[in-house]
Amino acid sequence: MEPTPLLTPYKMGKFNLAHRVVLPPVTRCRSYENMAQPHNALYYQQRAAPGVLLIAEASAVSETATGYPRVPGLRLTHHCHCWLFNLLVHLVFDGPPPRLETEDIPQMVTDFRVAARNAIRAGFDGVEIHAANGLLVNQFWFWLDIGRVDSSLPLLLDRYNTKDGLSDGSSSLEDRCRRLATDVIAAVVDEVGAHRVGVRLSPFAGGHTDSTDAGEAHSLQLVRSMDKLGVLYCHVVEPRMCADGEGDGKPAIPHRLSPFREAFRGTFIVNGEYDREEGDRAYGRLFLASPDPPERFRNKAELNKYDRSTFYTSDPVVGYTDYPFLGQETQVA
Repeated sequence: MEPTPLLTPYKMGKFNLAHRVVLPPVTRCRSYENMAQPHNALYYQQRAAPGVLLIAEASAVSETATGYPRVPGLRLTHHCHCWLFNLLVHLVFDGPPPRLETEDIPQMVTDFRVAARNAIRAGFDGVEIHAANGLLVNQFWFWLDIGRVDSSLPLLLDRYNTKDGLSDGSSSLEDRCRRLATDVIAAVVDEVGAHRVGVRLSPFAGGHTDSTDAGEAHSLQLVRSMDKLGVLYCHVVEPRMCADGEGDGKPAIPHRLSPFREAFRGTFIVNGEYDREEGDRAYGRLFLASPDPPERFRNKAELNKYDRSTFYTSDPVVGYTDYPFLGQETQVA
């Protein structure tokens, strides 16, 4: 019998993975006072096994980057001693990009650089930059796509792009928006090395709504820049809704990611409603509810059902560390 591709070993740069099942970053909102807690450590310990790739939940890179309650931080060294690859994020949701001064953009780039440095000092094997889902690194060109950018943005970006002689201000607004993401990625690569850096993208959605074709084009250009920088992996969220709007959980267009895969020579991770037979994938909610998906896939066992109502509560146990391992199902409360 041919082995399931999902369960075959894979070498990602210097990391030898035992299989291709990945825990993607899943926000759980259980880090009280933005500090990692013992129950956070237990949660990841439960999902850890030799050769597995775990990507920790989003960690705010600055004081102003905390858009959710109880998310961990990496902006100060005291956030790091207690707290895999860690997801670096600047959380800004549900509105046009905030009004910024020219100096604010370089500061955001610096925030990511410092957070990456702190993550490696804390013992993480690498970092993932969150440039997806309408968060700040992604948000500029998303709002540009749907025509909700105020008139100050072009001027702000002109000042930013010309301040260091890298542009004469004649480049397109799209290029200038995309440069924000490119600068963040380049700064993190410079700080910790490309072999430790992944980037998360959502070409088909910006924030809580579908993106435009232009958004896909911007993402593809960013992937090409990532490839030039030698980024270790590209982590892409696939669309979950079908073309007819019914939404059976399968990608609407099976080969929609092909241009992205062709443009990137590193490891390519995709995320979005996959099962045992659809390997090389990241499994968010399934890994959330089952601490041992690889073992269950290997034994063709059922996965635990997740309880959506507990995704973002503050309880350190219920819906967090109380999901049973294979063979322990009778212990579920």
